[in-house]
Amino acid sequence: MKKVRKRNVGKRVMPKSRNVRRAQPQERQQTKQQARQQTRQQAGPQVRRTKHRRKKLAKSKILLVPIIVILIACSFAYFAQKEVVSKPTKQIESDLKVETSQSNNRNVFTISPKDENVNIKKTIFYLHGGAYMAEMTKEHWEFIEKLVNDTNAKVIIPDYPLAPKYSYKEVFEMIEPLYEQTINEVGTSNLIMLGDSAGGGLALSLMEKLEKNARVPNKTILISPWLDVSMSNEAMKEVQKKDKNLNINTLKLAGKSYAKDIETTDYLVSPLYGDVSKLKYVTIFTGTNDILNPDVYELQKKAEEKNRNIEVKTYDGAAHNWIIEHKNNKELTEKGYKELVDMIK
Repeated sequence: MKKVRKRNVGKRVMPKSRNVRRAQPQERQQTKQQARQQTRQQAGPQVRRTKHRRKKLAKSKILLVPIIVILIACSFAYFAQKEVVSKPTKQIESDLKVETSQSNNRNVFTISPKDENVNIKKTIFYLHGGAYMAEMTKEHWEFIEKLVNDTNAKVIIPDYPLAPKYSYKEVFEMIEPLYEQTINEVGTSNLIMLGDSAGGGLALSLMEKLEKNARVPNKTILISPWLDVSMSNEAMKEVQKKDKNLNINTLKLAGKSYAKDIETTDYLVSPLYGDVSKLKYVTIFTGTNDILNPDVYELQKKAEEKNRNIEVKTYDGAAHNWIIEHKNNKELTEKGYKELVDMIK
């Protein structure tokens, strides 16, 4: 009888050669590689163009750096030769009484209500901002006009010398005798010192420069003051992300130009490092979106250590000089301005 082989019914018959199993993934890999190569060949010109654009952009950025440096240097050179002065707007000359006098060969503007019947009780000694390099802007003059109308105060504005042509020396040669003259004429009880940005820093430096028991204004009010021109507070770097108006490195350059032959940490240019025990009746308006904001708290801390009280009014989300400049939040501007006026009246 012939032997009948049993068939493996239902069982999978494995191929004798294992090469079949290995060939399939290899073929798929080869297919993928071919597809990639074909895609690269088709997209080749576009990829090359993209790479070329990136290289070109990188080169342009590298070239842009020295151009910016040159422009800044040219600006400094230009202002070093130019006599920069402030001048009242036609609007303020039309609406208010404007008198011009001289102090150390510089203009001093006295702005007051045009109506002779108005009873002027307060005198404001105002120092404007502008990084010690810029004159009063249109916004400054509009702020002053509104302030005079809303408070019936007289405002004295020294057009102090500006960097880089001048330094802190010439500034103090002008404002120090003018301050003494003003306080002799109006007394302390009705005198208010007001400064914004660089002008705020200048106001504090002036107070720290006075003799220990010298007469000081009834109030010193500062808006977004520049307290340290060295810009060395590390906390500024975090605030810089929110500050769209000021730049740390740009202000460092301006500060060095103003300080000239002294250290940028000298109290005459950076009142944060001065004798805070001389400070009295100081109120500071500051916004959290201002890179100068962290130094305000440093000053307040130093004052507390000397048993001096500095009142700080912090406005969350407010930018630098938001009370004066129109580009800031309107609601915050109106709120800050109203609080300022209430303090002056």
